[in-house]
Amino acid sequence: MLDTGFHQGASLLGLVPQTPLRMIAILAQPDAAYGLETFFQVCSALQRMGYPVAVLDGTARETDAAPGLAHLLAEPSWQDGAPLDTGAAAATSLAVLPAAYGLRRLARQSADAMAAQQTLQPFFRAYQVLAIYAPAEALAPLVRDTGTVPLLIAEGSDHAVRSYRQLKHMALHAGVPCTVASVLPTDRPAGMARAHATLAALQRCVERHLGSEVHTATLRANHPQDLQRLALQLLENAGTMGAAPVATAPSFGAHRPAQPFARSH
Repeated sequence: MLDTGFHQGASLLGLVPQTPLRMIAILAQPDAAYGLETFFQVCSALQRMGYPVAVLDGTARETDAAPGLAHLLAEPSWQDGAPLDTGAAAATSLAVLPAAYGLRRLARQSADAMAAQQTLQPFFRAYQVLAIYAPAEALAPLVRDTGTVPLLIAEGSDHAVRSYRQLKHMALHAGVPCTVASVLPTDRPAGMARAHATLAALQRCVERHLGSEVHTATLRANHPQDLQRLALQLLENAGTMGAAPVATAPSFGAHRPAQPFARSH
């Protein structure tokens, strides 16, 4: 069950020194059956490892029946500035907010990624990780020239063109590196070989047309060990919210073959 509740004493949490809030970013692919599912599984894995996670779902629209980020931005005093609840219920479930409209508004009203993150930080200061799942258009303004390395979750053996478009948008509008993880429904050798071939073609395309390189990986769907490794990689690539922007845009990472999370047994 998803928990988006607040409690009256939550504002007192602001008086206690908090662990720096880290942000992980996942690019939403249209019609991706495994993308959103994998995203929530990764967030749950982080939660089980002891990292309280708050989620902004940029593919879900806010409504009066399901309030979300847009409501917080429109009325910051709605809950007297209290952060989301991190009580007993939140310790075992993810705090999830619809954020499709809110992320767009944040991008329009913020001068840069630093300002956008500073707007978000007070609402989620009681958490250790803020996970954002959104299309490239909504995600780019939040990570532009920051230390966050977004993840693109790809699926199928024909995702190269779709993935390239997303990577191109992030390169042009965010200037940050990305990682591409290919989700495999099974760990059959033939499927793994096709996934590696597709990722290699994507790497060549990015290098040729964007002049950059990209990290790639493969993982098996619904495989706990692979999901935990991906969660740890995302945490390693997370940026600290409110940290100073990077001086120059980094490259897309070291060029290397796809590194499978799945190992032969």
